[in-house]
Amino acid sequence: MAETESLPSTDSDGPMGDGDQRRQLLILAAGLVLAMSPWFSTSAALGQLADRWDLSSAAGSWLTIAVQMGFVLGAVASSAIGLADRIPPRRLILLASILAAVANASIVFTDGYPAALVARLVTGAALAGVYPPALKAMSAWYLKGRGLALGAMIAALTLGSAVPHLINAVADLQWQPLLLVISGLTIVGGFIVELLGADGPHGSVSAKPDPAQIGVIARNRRFQLAGLGYFGHMWELYAMWAWIAAFYFDVFGSTRAAGGAAFAVIGAGAAGSIYAGIISDRVSRPQAASLALRWSAAASFVAGFLVDAPAVVILAVGLFWGFWVVADSAQFSAIVTEVVDPDYVGTALTMQLAVGFTLTVFTIFLVPVVRDAAGWGWAFMLLTPGPLIGAWAMRALEAMNDNSGDAA
Repeated sequence: MAETESLPSTDSDGPMGDGDQRRQLLILAAGLVLAMSPWFSTSAALGQLADRWDLSSAAGSWLTIAVQMGFVLGAVASSAIGLADRIPPRRLILLASILAAVANASIVFTDGYPAALVARLVTGAALAGVYPPALKAMSAWYLKGRGLALGAMIAALTLGSAVPHLINAVADLQWQPLLLVISGLTIVGGFIVELLGADGPHGSVSAKPDPAQIGVIARNRRFQLAGLGYFGHMWELYAMWAWIAAFYFDVFGSTRAAGGAAFAVIGAGAAGSIYAGIISDRVSRPQAASLALRWSAAASFVAGFLVDAPAVVILAVGLFWGFWVVADSAQFSAIVTEVVDPDYVGTALTMQLAVGFTLTVFTIFLVPVVRDAAGWGWAFMLLTPGPLIGAWAMRALEAMNDNSGDAA
């Protein structure tokens, strides 16, 4: 497929850059919304799958955990061989989207829990070839305004993660057509990125694999602090996303209502990501991330205890939590793109993502266990320490930047 020639960008035409930048941002974001939609496909159908396969809460959680583990394996493999820095990002996104779609659709044809776990593992590994390359591709279009641009990418990821819940709320499909529709959207997303997108002027040439770079990156103090902030963020984020529909089902007693509420709550994070991106470009990345982490921690501390409150209160708190829970995500990636060797940005981002997604396995598994033992309040409070630790790391990074006269 032919590459589209890119013109140098001036980053001077408004906060989102010039016309070429805005167009590419819209193309990549639209593709990412669709390509990332398989992530919670089984979460949206969990009630039906649990009945069909006679699954416990713990067994159901493994359908999401398998994706997280697959993503980690894919990210580690990609980092080890420098895949994200060797294959052009848009081409990698297309190939990975096709693999994710096939794996997701295979659940319909195998129709069994063990095979579904394998399919979810492969789906996660494939999505490791979508998300990090998308961040790298967009960072190649922006120098000034990169925080907002990557915030838009996380907004797209957020909406993509919520797509299965939207389909549930609108169409209330059976699980088989739901998974097939999502697979179709995934392939469309990959082709949008490859056929309509273009390479940015600030990207690096493909780098040769250099295992020594992993150690160099890991010893970078700013990378370490950005990583710690990201790890605290991830301790909370995916467990909240994975179980928010189940929480609202207990509140409303309706799959359709729960799907609508889950889509709204997760989708609110798109606006949060854009807002934090604006703050990060105007003030600093650590300050924007710290603000989101503190508010998200406060929401996780109280949300579960409101399960018997009026529905409007529960939904309002959920929307507030959803707005802040992912708002900081792009800023950790933006920091990484600015503090490591540009030739190895893809490897650094993938390293960070691999560790972060490993942490999500624990909280995704623990939330339903604590819920069954002590209720939603304590289950969601389990998530609070993560963003608090992340906020401390961002304050330390801000102090480091102030002392050296830099701004990450």
